[in-house]
Order: sequence, then C-alpha cells, then structure tokens
Amino acid sequence: MEKYVLIVAGGRGYRFEGTSPKQFALLNGKPVLLHTFDAFLRSDKFLNFILVLSDSKSVEQWKYICKKHHFNNVHKIVLGGASRQQSVQSGLAKVPDNVLVAIHDGVRPVVSQRLIKEGFELALKSGSAIPVIDITETVRQMEPGSNRVIDRKNLSLVQTPQFFQAKLIKHAYNNINPGDFTDDASIFENAGNKLTFFEGERQNIKITYPIDLSIAEAIL
Repeated sequence: MEKYVLIVAGGRGYRFEGTSPKQFALLNGKPVLLHTFDAFLRSDKFLNFILVLSDSKSVEQWKYICKKHHFNNVHKIVLGGASRQQSVQSGLAKVPDNVLVAIHDGVRPVVSQRLIKEGFELALKSGSAIPVIDITETVRQMEPGSNRVIDRKNLSLVQTPQFFQAKLIKHAYNNINPGDFTDDASIFENAGNKLTFFEGERQNIKITYPIDLSIAEAIL
C-alpha cells in the first residue's frame, strides 16, 4: 500500500519569539523543516509528501530554502486554513483514499526511522497508530482558588506523526461533530473509530521555544 506523509507547517509560532516562523529557523545550519523531510526520507525514499503552508509568503520562503539547500524531493504544496484542523483537511483533500497517511507536525524534526516504520505497519493492520509517551513529572491541575494533583499513571503525552488508513481519517475530517480537537487522533476517535497506541519517543520533541532548538541540536 502506498504511503503518504502530510507535513503541517502553517503555524506562526508566536511562543517561539523568532523573526521568522519556527519551521524555517536554522537547526545545525539547516531549516527545521528540511530536517523533518530528511527524517522521513531516511526511513523510506518512496514516500509521497504533501506540505501544508500558511500563505503565499511562506510558500515563496520555502521555495527559496529548497533552492538554497538543493532540496529536490518532489512534493505537493497546499495552503492551509485559519486553524490546524482546516489545514489538515486541506492537505487530506490531496491524499488518495486507498493509502496510508502519516500526519506530522513540521516542527518535530528528529522523529526516528523506528517510529515511522512501526507507525505505518500498525496503521495498516489496525486503521490507526498513535505514538504516546509516559509523563514523568508531577501534574497539578490549577483552577481559580484551588488546585489538585492528577495521577500521572493514567496520563500520556500524545505525539506526531499520527498514522491512519487514509479513507478512515478523511471520512472523520469530513464528518466532524462540534468539539475542541487538538490533534488528528481526537477527530478520528470522534467519528467512532478505535485508536491504537504505540510507544513514542522522548527525543521526538516539538520545537516550541528557542531552547528546543538547542535540545534538537544535541539530539542530532
């Protein structure tokens, strides 16, 4: 079965405090987004890529980056919407039904070959494959006038890439019930599908703050 990778890179990264979107920030002398592509290409050079960018300005910046760094991998570019949900839906419209698709944050540049390979294999069997990791710190819920500790044994952190049989996740996105969804797994589950989880990776960090670049650099 063919495999597609939908890379979502339309965010502006206001917490990052940089002069340009964090997906274009330099990591070891190369933009973060190029590292993200490289991670998947090391896993399987025959993957099909769809890149979701925010606007025409980002598209032009990305084309300049590709030319400067001699990045010639063939991929489709799609303009996203006002939210991540809308952006993913725009990208999924370019994905065929009878394939596997990994939906990934463009600012997670150090995802491993193991995670990518295992995710696709599990999604082929189960319909979905969602990487999660345990929480190792104390979690406290803070509310006005009160707070309480939450048992972390029952909590997990959810990562990307999230893997799906394309027909199922496209149907889920096209039939969304009202709700506050922060990832694709939640939308998939909301449509009545069962989620399958597998072990993620602590090094699969998301670039959110400037310090995260230093961490990613150390991992690389």
